[in-house]
Amino acid sequence: MSYLICNEAKIKNMGNAGRNGGEYYTPRPLIRAMIAVVKPKIGDRIYDGACGSAGFLCESYDYLRHGFDSAQPNELTTKQLQQLQTETFTGKEKKSLAYVIAIMNMILHGIDAPNIIHTNTLTENLSDIQDKNRFDVILANPPFGGKERKEVQQNFPIKTGETAFLFLQHFIKILRRGGRAAVVIKNTFLSNSDNASRALRQELLSNCDLHTILDCPSGTFIGAGVKTVVLFFDKPDTSGGVPFDSAQGTKTQKIWYYQLDPGRNMGKTNSLNDEDLREFVELQATFAESEKSWLVDVADVDPETFDLSVKNPNKAEEAPLRDPLEILEAIALLDAESAEILAGIGGML
Repeated sequence: MSYLICNEAKIKNMGNAGRNGGEYYTPRPLIRAMIAVVKPKIGDRIYDGACGSAGFLCESYDYLRHGFDSAQPNELTTKQLQQLQTETFTGKEKKSLAYVIAIMNMILHGIDAPNIIHTNTLTENLSDIQDKNRFDVILANPPFGGKERKEVQQNFPIKTGETAFLFLQHFIKILRRGGRAAVVIKNTFLSNSDNASRALRQELLSNCDLHTILDCPSGTFIGAGVKTVVLFFDKPDTSGGVPFDSAQGTKTQKIWYYQLDPGRNMGKTNSLNDEDLREFVELQATFAESEKSWLVDVADVDPETFDLSVKNPNKAEEAPLRDPLEILEAIALLDAESAEILAGIGGML
């Protein structure tokens, strides 16, 4: 266990120092909350196509092996243990350093022969993906802000240079029918007006069940200057002629939002913890509404823009900012009153 703590600490510290490791480190409490919602089970094939240090795969292994009690392993059969070792986890990573860290991380967590592939996931043509290539569970935090060259974009029906949007298309395609996914992405994705963003939002609403959006606070990702959200979606299982129906886990009917607010400024010495996410996991189980959570009916989403912005209807509106001229007039009035008082005091001396 001490080896695991040391390994995780080193990867995290690389992120804090702004080195390469920072590209690969996702806060472990956030990963555990995503796993708690998606609920992988023995027999599921779990995938991360931009695995970095393999944090999602390692935490998923720990969850399946130990549940949420690391001191007491789950009682698994020999066959289930074999499934965990050889048939459950697949990761892909483009960068050499992250690839090596991922293998080391998985070995230290107990996976003897990690299935981590050193490749650029986005060079794979979506049309070549077959049922045998698909996965039951996808957990990922793909890189965003990058730009892919034109020949890579040709592998995708929605053309865009934004790396994260290409990964999102890849994840939707490679998720099997009836599968579950949780993907971190920039919060601007929910409202961007460019064609690719709109088309992707429409894809999620029409061909997936985008049931939950977790709005993360600034500082969740140390060193990152952008806010993020987590998209939780299922892939419709329409096998056997089953029609789209919310009870069958098909296309999006309602979206449950949760606005995470730890009540403090996040930073290197005040990072996200498991307690911060406890309420989110508890409320998400029943899509309960609260001061921080609410439901949006897809029928109320603008059919032109498909804007999914985080707009908490339970949050009191902030008082409007005062006009600058009004502020200047108030200052001048206060100055005049101060001068009058000072003059009065001077007359008494």
